[in-house]
Amino acid sequence: MMLTQLFERCLDAPYLQAAESANYYAERIGGLLYIYLQSSDGGEDWKNNLDFPARPYRRMGKTVWYAHRGFVKVWRAIEPHLAPLIADPRLQGVVTVGYSHGGALAVFCHEYVWYHRPDLRYRIGGYSFGGPRVLWGKRTEDILSRWERFTVVRNLDDLITHLPPRALGYFHVGNLLKIGEEGKYSRIDAHRRESILAELRRAGM
Repeated sequence: MMLTQLFERCLDAPYLQAAESANYYAERIGGLLYIYLQSSDGGEDWKNNLDFPARPYRRMGKTVWYAHRGFVKVWRAIEPHLAPLIADPRLQGVVTVGYSHGGALAVFCHEYVWYHRPDLRYRIGGYSFGGPRVLWGKRTEDILSRWERFTVVRNLDDLITHLPPRALGYFHVGNLLKIGEEGKYSRIDAHRRESILAELRRAGM
């Protein structure tokens, strides 16, 4: 699918709710599994968005990497629902898509697929539309390599994609794809779904 189609599907998917007000949807199209993660949808989501002290997420030998505590909590609620789908040996690829709050969760979901399905590492893709920064601390190649096929889509001036601040130690993973024009929208309007959709269409993506 084109980016515009993925984003439209992410906006309109018939989401299911897990604990922590976590909303997700998964569908199979042929051998591909598409996983969609919803943007903030209520007070509990915002409480988790603002719960940004870092906590350990995964240990790799002596290396521990850290992530936004609130997003880790929400992802842990979704993970058991998606794990059996991701484990299906018939899968030929997995695409993970999220918007805003869901874009943060897509970071974890993409890494989960990378880690648990090494046979699919060259047949996965991940997209965070207007997603915030998720990881914290020291950047190492063994950590960053997990998101080589992941893209953060930033509509220029989008405030959310600049949070939490880099000054607090947070950073984006994967590739940063910039769309739109500087100064065209306010910092808040650049994050709105209609603004991102308009710029994706304008770019023919």
